Amino acid sequence: MSKIKSSKTYIMGSFMCVLLKLLLFHLVAAASAFSSLKPYSCHDEERAALLQFKQGFIIDESASGHGAYPKVSSWNPTEGGTSNCCAWSGVQCDKKTGHVISLDLSSSCLYGSINSSSSLFRLVHLQRLNLADNNFNYSQIPTTIGNFAQLTYLNLSASVFFGQVPSQLSQLSKLSSLDLSFNLDPFLDEELLSIRESDLRSLIRNLTTLEKLHLSFINISSTIPDSIANLSFLTSLLLRDCGLFGKFPAIIFELQDLETLDVRSNQDLTGYLPEFNRSSRLISLKLGRSSISGNLSSIRNLDSLQELDVRACNFSGPIPDWFANLTQLTYLSLSDNNFSGGPLSWTGKQTKLTYLHLENINLIGYIPSSLRNLTQLSFLRVHSNQLTGPIPSWLGNLSRLAYIDLAVNRLNSSIPESIFNLMYLQVLYLEYNSLYGTVEILKLENVTELQLSANELEVLTESRTKNATLPKFRVLGLSSCNIKGFPHFLRHEQNLYWLDLSGNNLAGQVPKWMLNISTETLEFLDLSENSLTGFGQPSPVVLPWVKLKVLRLQSNMLQGPQPIPQPSITDYMISDNKLTGEISPLICDLSALQFLDLSNNKLSGMLPQCLGNFSNDLRVLNVRNNSFHGILPQAYINTSNLRIFYVSLNQLQGPLPRPLANCVMLESLILSNNEFHDVFPLWLGTLPELKLLSMHHNGFYGVIGKQKRNLHFSELRILDLSHNNFRGEFPSEYIFSGNPMRGITLDPPTYMGTNSTSTIGGESGAYVYEFSITVTNKGVDRYYSKIQEDFGVVDISNNKFEGKIPEFIGNLKGLRLLNVSNNILTGCIPSFLANLTLLESLDLSQNKLSGEIPQQLTQLTFLGNFNVSHNKLTGPIPYRGQLTTFDVTSYEGNPGLCGDVLPKKCGDPKASQLPPSSEEENDSGSGFELDWKFALAGFGSGLVVGVVLADVAISRRREWFLEIVGRIRLIIKKRRKSWGPRNSVN
Repeated sequence: MSKIKSSKTYIMGSFMCVLLKLLLFHLVAAASAFSSLKPYSCHDEERAALLQFKQGFIIDESASGHGAYPKVSSWNPTEGGTSNCCAWSGVQCDKKTGHVISLDLSSSCLYGSINSSSSLFRLVHLQRLNLADNNFNYSQIPTTIGNFAQLTYLNLSASVFFGQVPSQLSQLSKLSSLDLSFNLDPFLDEELLSIRESDLRSLIRNLTTLEKLHLSFINISSTIPDSIANLSFLTSLLLRDCGLFGKFPAIIFELQDLETLDVRSNQDLTGYLPEFNRSSRLISLKLGRSSISGNLSSIRNLDSLQELDVRACNFSGPIPDWFANLTQLTYLSLSDNNFSGGPLSWTGKQTKLTYLHLENINLIGYIPSSLRNLTQLSFLRVHSNQLTGPIPSWLGNLSRLAYIDLAVNRLNSSIPESIFNLMYLQVLYLEYNSLYGTVEILKLENVTELQLSANELEVLTESRTKNATLPKFRVLGLSSCNIKGFPHFLRHEQNLYWLDLSGNNLAGQVPKWMLNISTETLEFLDLSENSLTGFGQPSPVVLPWVKLKVLRLQSNMLQGPQPIPQPSITDYMISDNKLTGEISPLICDLSALQFLDLSNNKLSGMLPQCLGNFSNDLRVLNVRNNSFHGILPQAYINTSNLRIFYVSLNQLQGPLPRPLANCVMLESLILSNNEFHDVFPLWLGTLPELKLLSMHHNGFYGVIGKQKRNLHFSELRILDLSHNNFRGEFPSEYIFSGNPMRGITLDPPTYMGTNSTSTIGGESGAYVYEFSITVTNKGVDRYYSKIQEDFGVVDISNNKFEGKIPEFIGNLKGLRLLNVSNNILTGCIPSFLANLTLLESLDLSQNKLSGEIPQQLTQLTFLGNFNVSHNKLTGPIPYRGQLTTFDVTSYEGNPGLCGDVLPKKCGDPKASQLPPSSEEENDSGSGFELDWKFALAGFGSGLVVGVVLADVAISRRREWFLEIVGRIRLIIKKRRKSWGPRNSVN
């Protein structure tokens, strides 16, 4: 019994002991939790350092992005706040020591400068520093950043830092995360930071614990060091738009922990994707706008991939069906590649997709119903494909859609009403399809960007509902929408930056209220191809839009002086109107101009010298077909960026100004139909980009000499010297030596032109100005509004060139038009012209050419115009190929010529050729072929052997004639032996 009591006592004692221990543990834990709530007091010197740092900046809401707030506003120990800096917003202290170990002032609206003497660098215990999304006003990253020896996290992104990244960063050996990205100029959107290649390599070599390396939008301008692959802990590598070039090290793809890789917008970065294995942890792969190429088969094992961007790379081949297996995708951009396209049958299983960008990849067929499964989709862009059929009504069931771009396809239906009911829809681009029906655009209350241009729609610009809420458009494209008047709702639009009403039925004066809309925001305005006569105000009109960059008023009926935009304008197109008077002196204030087109008006006077005030960004200057007179001013063509310069069809006089040689980017120069009086401008041969030179109908004169210096026109494709007073031999070898026209062929074709560099609403290249030219063909002027890069023309007609047709011309295999008519050229028509296999027009008329038309010219299968009239040619017209399709006007005025189309025939038109010997078949130098046959006839018991020599001209050389006769005799002798006695022949 005592043992039992003793045992109970022992058990109770043990239980109480455990209970006390548990109670003590909870008391300790509670005390610890309580103590963790109590802020540790910071050190006085660190509090002072923080306050001094704060005083160095002002609070400016524009210094940070959306949602920012000034964290340092709470740092007020003397105004009701706490003096304990450990409790301040953005500050974190060590729990034991009270030292500041983390400072997060990201998005704090800080504006001001920072340098190496900043009090910030007295916080020597810092382990984390985040100053992202502020404006440090082009400060350099202080070299004293290297003093933070304990730093593991550093973020200086998007804070307007400028200059070289300091080499001292490589001293921060404990860093696991470094972000210097997006330090861009807030006004020009250009990168501000750069890093030397040696410093980059040193940084990679020393920061071996890096997990995140973010250097996007830093000017690196080097290859990617292979040593990045030594950063074995790397999970995120962002090198977007860094000017990288060379081959991307494939070994980087093999990093075991790599999850995010972004090398977008490095256009000279090449390489191929490896065959990924299933152990890869990549969830985000962004290569867009690089030159990495191949096909997509290598990524089929990346089942966990969530983001894929290969936009505008060099990928090709089909889009594989197994893309349907990438079911974790949330972001996909395949746009602007060389895919063979096909239908969209592989879509539908990627149910997590929110962003789908499939622009310009040769998609065909209908929009598949499987796409309706992508219920999370907010961004859909399939611009520039060949999709057909209707816009499906179920598209309106994808309730999260905020961005729809189906533009530039072949869709043919009405616009489903369900799309108008999408609550979140902000962007709707449907231009350049075959859509029809009536659209009431004011029902799109939440849409801010709408493009309906170039369809067959009837657009209603008035609401059928009373007191309807008007959309607040930023982009509105209603070109060719059968609009008969300026929409009244525009009176209330004050946020537009893009407005296109071109190609409608707008007539008369622009209403005065139009000059009050969106005056602070409008950047793009296109009213071209209407019947507008003016702006409803006394001349001259100064347009009010202070940010306007692109103004297109061409092809209207505008009268009087030209309206003048604000100095912000970059592209000013006002051609094809009825403008009169002199160029307004106000045009001299347009210092940002890139494109100026005043052509095809009735402007007069002299070209003003003040155009020299234009910036070096001037790319296009077109004043053709007006009534300008006087000399061509020297001042305003002294610009290094001028690409296109057209002054034709005026009354300009005098010599060409030599400063044209300073326009080193000049590609197209048209001086035709003026009264220039000068020798041939040999000095233009120094221009390395000149492709088109037209000087016809002027007073240029003299011999085109050859200079000792190497001044060849290295890129010239089109040369028109016609209707001048040049004499002597035409030095084709001098002008075209080393010229790409000797072998240029492009498939698919590209067109000559220059892009605007203007940025409209964040998009650059708002306009492409294409080369144009008028070429005289068979006495008829033909206007080419677009010119292919491989289009070659040489026209030296109506001069006094002499000698033979230069042999070097036979090397210019890109020639499409060759005109040497109305000169005093002599010699034969050379057979080497047959080398010009792309030739479409050949005019050799009105010269002193002699001999026969070479049979080899029958090989020119593209000839649509051929003229050898009024020369001294003899012999037969070749009766094969294209040469048989031309009428008498192509050959008249050559008494020695004979042929079916001429009054003078060459004999039996049905005569065929005697089979030539092998030597004759291969002989291309004789200038003719032997076309003849035997005609045999038997009369009774006798035999008459008639030999008809067809197409054998009297002017043929005697030895050829004797050879023919000898062959005839030999054949007759052989035949007689085989025939036997005459009386046996029936």
